[in-house]
Amino acid sequence: MKDINNYINSNKDRFINELIDLLKIPSISADKAYAKDVLEAAKAVKKSLDDAGCDNTEICETKGYPVVYGDKIIDPNLPTVLVYGHYDVQPPDPMGLWTSPPFEPVIKKTELHPDGAIFARGACDDKGQFFMHVKAVEYMIQNDELPCNVKFMIEGEEEVGSDSLEDFLMENSEKLKNDIILISDTGMIANDVPSITTGLRGLSYVEVEVTGANRDLHSGIYGGAAPNPINILAKMIAQLHDEDNHITIPGFYDKVQVIPDDERAEMAKAPFDLEAYKKSLDIGDVHGEKGYSTPERFGIRPTLDVNGIWGGYTGEGAKTVIASKAYAKISMRLVPDQDWHEITDLFTKYFESLAPKSAKVKVTPHHGGQAYVTPIDSDGYQAASKAMETTFGKTPVPQRTGGSIPIVALFENVFDSKTILLGFGLDSDAIHSPNEHFGVWNFLKGIETIPYFYKYYTEMKA
Repeated sequence: MKDINNYINSNKDRFINELIDLLKIPSISADKAYAKDVLEAAKAVKKSLDDAGCDNTEICETKGYPVVYGDKIIDPNLPTVLVYGHYDVQPPDPMGLWTSPPFEPVIKKTELHPDGAIFARGACDDKGQFFMHVKAVEYMIQNDELPCNVKFMIEGEEEVGSDSLEDFLMENSEKLKNDIILISDTGMIANDVPSITTGLRGLSYVEVEVTGANRDLHSGIYGGAAPNPINILAKMIAQLHDEDNHITIPGFYDKVQVIPDDERAEMAKAPFDLEAYKKSLDIGDVHGEKGYSTPERFGIRPTLDVNGIWGGYTGEGAKTVIASKAYAKISMRLVPDQDWHEITDLFTKYFESLAPKSAKVKVTPHHGGQAYVTPIDSDGYQAASKAMETTFGKTPVPQRTGGSIPIVALFENVFDSKTILLGFGLDSDAIHSPNEHFGVWNFLKGIETIPYFYKYYTEMKA
């Protein structure tokens, strides 16, 4: 790997420009209006795998958006690494908060990214991060440094729950067979504090609908007599937490895995500046479950949040109306050993019980996934740790994070393979938010680090 930095320095402008071209494609899987763009992104990913030197690349049809596959098999007797990523992105709304158009990538310097960061939807989640793997494999193939087999599986439905992926895995289990799965769809603590994600929370995502009268009503004629679904929905949501921000759904915590005090003490050693955290979010104080630190609240405890709420008239000016319906989207982040199907059922029963007789309630589950924890004594984790230590000059910190990647638990069930979550983004990169970005330094550091994972993992498996 002695010449990897020379290769990166010689090709970094090309790497960045190729990523920018990919980021220009508005591959928003949640909005059917962008279906053609999602398919265009799949074609662009296939081309990138071809250009990197992969064999057997193909766009694999599913019941939803396709999976892009490619591989480089140098010896069936050697270990096989399966790289997973996704080419679909979140909707960019609210558009007015972007400082530059979300699908017109620009590079701007920031306090945390003095070398510049690429601002665009998908820059960090996940186009920029999976593209690091494509470029790392390109380097290894071009320089005869690939020590084992590699397979790519890049999907187009991660941001909407990966509904098609389970069937795809079952139907293609032999093609996708692997020894370890490598994913960069997470982050690290800081550029000078490398870390490896060892745990992900699960997810239950639902939409709720509250209905009052059979039509919108004049608030002067009917106000005070007819049910107001927006008022009712607000009261129902308020009852989902108590005064200690503890979730009130009966049975919600019954299977929550309790983290021992000694393990909590080890987690607390990870650097965390509460004042800097509050400053970065421009908030007066943090908010969460009583009895837990801020990192514990977003890493090892389950949560319930309203992600959107609407109803009635929201246009310019006034319209005195009592809406017939009100809606909300609600996500619950889960921890081991909560089952997302069971939690969805518990939520549905409890939320329906909160409704007064004057209103009707409908709960529609959207998607979900199980929590996941990877052991730090595994060969995969040790190889990732050694790779980061080689390029960062310090041992990375194991860290549980609050995000969810539903496919990870499914991977283990289908392949009996562990997943290594080797992310290079930062919490401040605004994924899922306006002004998402990914540091140029982080992008290039990922390309530098990933080949060392292959080297050390192959050596450990020899």
